Amino acid sequence: MKSITTEELLELIENGTDFNLVDVRETEEVAYGMIPGATHIPLGLLPEQMDAFKEGEAYYIICKAGGRSAMACDYLESNGVETVNVEGGMMAWNGEVVA
Repeated sequence: MKSITTEELLELIENGTDFNLVDVRETEEVAYGMIPGATHIPLGLLPEQMDAFKEGEAYYIICKAGGRSAMACDYLESNGVETVNVEGGMMAWNGEVVA
Protein backbone atom coordinates (compact mmCIF):
# COMPACT_ATOMS: atom_id res chain seq x y z
CA MET A 1 0.00 0.00 0.00
CA LYS A 2 1.30 3.42 -0.93
CA SER A 3 1.33 6.09 1.75
CA ILE A 4 1.96 9.80 2.17
CA THR A 5 2.54 12.01 5.19
CA THR A 6 0.25 14.89 6.04
CA GLU A 7 3.16 17.23 5.30
CA GLU A 8 3.50 15.79 1.80
CA LEU A 9 -0.27 16.08 1.32
CA LEU A 10 -0.16 19.73 2.37
CA GLU A 11 2.61 20.32 -0.21
CA LEU A 12 0.39 18.84 -2.93
CA ILE A 13 -2.42 21.20 -1.94
CA GLU A 14 -0.15 24.24 -1.73
CA ASN A 15 1.31 23.42 -5.16
CA GLY A 16 -2.18 23.25 -6.66
CA THR A 17 -1.85 19.57 -7.57
CA ASP A 18 -5.15 18.02 -8.64
CA PHE A 19 -5.96 14.84 -6.74
CA ASN A 20 -8.85 12.91 -5.18
CA LEU A 21 -9.07 12.99 -1.38
CA VAL A 22 -11.59 10.82 0.46
CA ASP A 23 -12.30 11.22 4.18
CA VAL A 24 -13.57 7.93 5.66
CA ARG A 25 -14.37 9.22 9.16
CA GLU A 26 -17.87 9.08 10.59
CA THR A 27 -20.30 11.96 10.05
CA GLU A 28 -19.97 13.23 13.61
CA GLU A 29 -16.18 13.35 13.21
CA VAL A 30 -16.19 15.35 9.98
CA ALA A 31 -18.50 17.89 11.62
CA TYR A 32 -15.34 19.19 13.37
CA GLY A 33 -13.74 19.91 10.02
CA MET A 34 -12.47 18.36 6.81
CA ILE A 35 -9.68 19.23 4.43
CA PRO A 36 -11.11 21.54 1.74
CA GLY A 37 -12.02 19.59 -1.38
CA ALA A 38 -12.24 16.21 0.35
CA THR A 39 -15.14 13.89 -0.36
CA HIS A 40 -16.77 12.31 2.69
CA ILE A 41 -17.54 8.60 2.43
CA PRO A 42 -17.67 6.86 5.84
CA LEU A 43 -15.68 3.61 5.95
CA GLY A 44 -18.80 1.48 6.47
CA LEU A 45 -20.43 2.90 3.34
CA LEU A 46 -17.55 2.18 0.94
CA PRO A 47 -19.15 -0.99 -0.48
CA GLU A 48 -22.27 0.99 -1.39
CA GLN A 49 -20.27 3.89 -2.85
CA MET A 50 -17.90 2.05 -5.18
CA ASP A 51 -19.35 3.91 -8.17
CA ALA A 52 -17.76 7.09 -6.75
CA PHE A 53 -14.32 5.71 -7.64
CA LYS A 54 -13.20 6.06 -11.25
CA GLU A 55 -10.94 3.54 -12.91
CA GLY A 56 -7.43 4.80 -13.60
CA GLU A 57 -7.49 7.50 -10.91
CA ALA A 58 -5.66 7.42 -7.57
CA TYR A 59 -7.48 8.24 -4.34
CA TYR A 60 -5.83 9.62 -1.22
CA ILE A 61 -7.62 8.21 1.84
CA ILE A 62 -7.67 9.93 5.24
CA CYS A 63 -9.31 9.23 8.60
CA LYS A 64 -8.67 10.38 12.16
CA ALA A 65 -5.33 8.64 12.82
CA GLY A 66 -4.55 6.34 9.88
CA GLY A 67 -6.04 3.00 10.90
CA ARG A 68 -9.40 3.21 9.18
CA SER A 69 -7.86 4.77 6.09
CA ALA A 70 -5.48 1.78 5.87
CA MET A 71 -8.50 -0.56 6.07
CA ALA A 72 -10.25 1.52 3.40
CA CYS A 73 -7.15 1.32 1.18
CA ASP A 74 -7.02 -2.46 1.57
CA TYR A 75 -10.70 -2.78 0.66
CA LEU A 76 -10.50 -0.38 -2.28
CA GLU A 77 -7.32 -1.95 -3.65
CA SER A 78 -8.92 -5.41 -3.48
CA ASN A 79 -11.61 -3.92 -5.74
CA GLY A 80 -9.16 -2.47 -8.25
CA VAL A 81 -8.93 1.12 -6.96
CA GLU A 82 -5.50 2.77 -6.73
CA THR A 83 -5.07 4.29 -3.26
CA VAL A 84 -2.63 6.26 -1.13
CA ASN A 85 -3.01 6.13 2.67
CA VAL A 86 -2.52 9.44 4.51
CA GLU A 87 -0.37 8.50 7.53
CA GLY A 88 -1.39 10.02 10.87
CA GLY A 89 -4.73 11.19 9.53
CA MET A 90 -6.45 14.34 10.72
CA MET A 91 -4.65 14.14 14.07
CA ALA A 92 -1.42 14.94 12.21
CA TRP A 93 -2.97 17.49 9.83
CA ASN A 94 -1.72 21.07 10.26
CA GLY A 95 -3.42 22.61 7.24
CA GLU A 96 -6.75 24.31 6.68
CA VAL A 97 -10.04 22.63 7.60
CA VAL A 98 -13.61 23.58 6.75
CA ALA A 99 -16.76 22.65 8.62
